Amino acid sequence: MDIDWPDLRQRCRLDEDDAIVALNKPAGISVTGERHDTDIVQAAAAVGETLYPVHRIDKVTSGVVLLAKDLAAHGPLTRQFNKQTATKTYLAIVSTPESEQLPDTGTIDLPLSVGRKNRVRIAAPRESIRVSNDRWYVDPADLLDTKNYPSTTRFATVLRHGGYTVLALRPITGRRHQIRVHLAWIGHAIAGDPLFDKSATHDRTYLHSWRLHMAADWRTPPELNLEAAPGDAFWVPVASALDDPAELLNRAADRLGD
Repeated sequence: MDIDWPDLRQRCRLDEDDAIVALNKPAGISVTGERHDTDIVQAAAAVGETLYPVHRIDKVTSGVVLLAKDLAAHGPLTRQFNKQTATKTYLAIVSTPESEQLPDTGTIDLPLSVGRKNRVRIAAPRESIRVSNDRWYVDPADLLDTKNYPSTTRFATVLRHGGYTVLALRPITGRRHQIRVHLAWIGHAIAGDPLFDKSATHDRTYLHSWRLHMAADWRTPPELNLEAAPGDAFWVPVASALDDPAELLNRAADRLGD
């Protein structure tokens, strides 16, 4: 996909100053590191603008993405992700079997590892995953004999409709594919996820980077509060049950304690 960076920049810009530019990224566009197509960093460079990704969201994910315009801002911002002090909130629409409804709130506390073909997986056999008090976990004795990375995702259920559930999610850690793997391995794959949803009934992945909060000492007040409401296309699987997306987003914020 060729990216018209000036057009994308104008249409999708959420916030900008001398140090950063934040976008509401469409699904289907890579932030950086694209091997087979153009990504945002490449497209900007092609017209003379150098950008430094502060974090990444997957190509299939839409929503908030933050890029630094100079290296002086890049370092302090990326360190907040490394130290897990940046607060990220996502929205997802997951497939939900009728007999396996998700609770109103829950915690997925499952370590990740990297398996064959560099694929992220839970660092334990699937059958060893347990649930207690709305927390998914594995016993240390069940961990595979490989390097693993502690990974925690909190979620709140904000809408149930047919075979779908809308979740607000907060990844406490920020591992690659964390939300996608966590949800799939507890039996609730994100609708349209090419890694885990084999139904071929959706034309996008219903995962959206909704909010990002972090410190920004050059600002007054010294913080970044970024928010990107999903477009109408995000709500397609639950559209018939959704009267007011803004009301649902307010409910999501309340249930996550925002």
